[in-house]
Amino acid sequence: MKVMMEKKFTLLHTVATAGIFSAVSCWYGFMFGRESARKELGEIIDDLRRSNPNSDPPPPHS
Repeated sequence: MKVMMEKKFTLLHTVATAGIFSAVSCWYGFMFGRESARKELGEIIDDLRRSNPNSDPPPPHS
């Protein structure tokens, strides 16, 4: 009986660890994707502003 409890506890740890790893991976993937999209959109906006002489100059990038 003791062996069975230890296996369930180990399985619970494995599932919990996998869940935490998955959540962290999703969070970093989301943040990286969001930052990448922000940079790409900023470049597109700058290109459009350069092609339109009537618009205000783009703000400096930080």
